[in-house]
Amino acid sequence: MIKGTQGYFDWNATTPLRDVARDAWLSASSNHWQNASSLYHDAGMTAQRLDAARERLADLLGCEAERIVFTSGATEANNMLHAALARRTANANRRALVSSIEHPSVREPARKAWGANRLSELPVDGDGVLDISGFERQLAAGDVGIVSVISASNESGVLQPWAKTASLCKQHGVPFHTDATQWIGKLPSEGLAACDYVTGSGHKFGGPKGTGFLIMSDPDEKLTLLHGGPQENGQRAGTENYPGIEAMVCALEEATEEAPAAAGIQAQLRDQFEETMRGIFPGLKVISAGADRLWNTSLMAMPAHSNLKWLTRLSRRGFSISTGSACSSGREGSSVIVSALGASPDELRRVVRVSAGWDTTAEAWAALAAAFAETYAELASGAMP
Repeated sequence: MIKGTQGYFDWNATTPLRDVARDAWLSASSNHWQNASSLYHDAGMTAQRLDAARERLADLLGCEAERIVFTSGATEANNMLHAALARRTANANRRALVSSIEHPSVREPARKAWGANRLSELPVDGDGVLDISGFERQLAAGDVGIVSVISASNESGVLQPWAKTASLCKQHGVPFHTDATQWIGKLPSEGLAACDYVTGSGHKFGGPKGTGFLIMSDPDEKLTLLHGGPQENGQRAGTENYPGIEAMVCALEEATEEAPAAAGIQAQLRDQFEETMRGIFPGLKVISAGADRLWNTSLMAMPAHSNLKWLTRLSRRGFSISTGSACSSGREGSSVIVSALGASPDELRRVVRVSAGWDTTAEAWAALAAAFAETYAELASGAMP
């Protein structure tokens, strides 16, 4: 289990380090700290353990171990992928199709790699789900070099039809990529390996920050981002972070084991929380409430007051929520994604995201709702914090 504060409701941003991951990191750092690429015996033992960790991760994700490239996180993997495929298809004048609700770690690298003339946005419906019919029309144009559709929205929690999208891409001979950062560790990974490319990040399921991976379509494919030594089969130069990788895999093993029970319990608690919030705030809007969502996520447009006021005053009460993606805060906030879901400019300023963990208690959910009510009374009265 993850031991986190019960007032923490920003698990989509990052998660506390699991005990099993901490123990694995300490053991590996103490006993197998040698450079896995060196040739002496102890280094060879580290290399063997690195290979075993790759095999275990492959088993969890349902793919061949040779398809996995370890990275510093999903951001690096997403940059690596789009930069390489944009270069590869430049002479063929191919373009990228990227959903309108992608995380900034996909959206921004795609913009830079493909440029305005080679990048098209895939719209979503009012619930934030990919418009499949519109997507099929784009595919039929025959000039697509890659499609990127997130598995589960980091903002709204909406689950995307990535399996259907991958199948359609395969029919048209187009590579398909899904950023599964929010999916992996929360929902079953079966079928993800059928996607050509999958990216993930360890700190989203209780692993250490600075760890992640890319599943490639072919072990022999070259998508080199970091040049230098021959590590990661020539894909990513630099000394392998075996302690971090071992800790990440241990965290995912535990998260995968806990996820089925958490999904049932937390979805029910989340729904009860939303019902309570609607009773407190008659004008509350739960964004994408009609869609299938991650069991831990609730994105709400509050009926009054800016999201920053809600965040800061709830923080003083011991509750951590967010105004959207931590990777967007301070720039666009959640405006890009929430705008794609049809929110008005005024609603954008009032959007808050609540995301729970695997073992968040019913008492914590209830206390959060009560804190929202207390904060509203404080804001309505004009009382200073």
